[in-house]
Amino acid sequence: MNYAERARALVGCRFRPQGRTVEFGLDCLGLAAMTYGVSQVPANYRLRGPNLAALLDGLKLHFRPVAAGRLASGDLLLMEAGPSQVHLAVKTDAGFVHADVRLGVVETPGSPPWPILRTFRRRRTR
Repeated sequence: MNYAERARALVGCRFRPQGRTVEFGLDCLGLAAMTYGVSQVPANYRLRGPNLAALLDGLKLHFRPVAAGRLASGDLLLMEAGPSQVHLAVKTDAGFVHADVRLGVVETPGSPPWPILRTFRRRRTR
């Protein structure tokens, strides 16, 4: 199963801040962790405020940057959802999968409505 399919398998899960499980709910970082098989995700993190450097450092452990023109289904999108607020999503061939606070985990067709700050691809695991 590729990463886009893994993300799609989570569609329908409810939203929960700091959520890490299908049973209790997921937020965007929990969705990314489950999609890409990353088990060590910090607790009590904030996706609002001046945390971008810490988030990028964490992403570099498991992902490599991808140029926007080279995006593929299954890549991770880091977006600016609001002032000092970042949001993660998984690119699919039809759009992107993300954790929406009102709708839960959904696949949204087309391009994201938020500016894309960075794009990443999962590093090969051994």
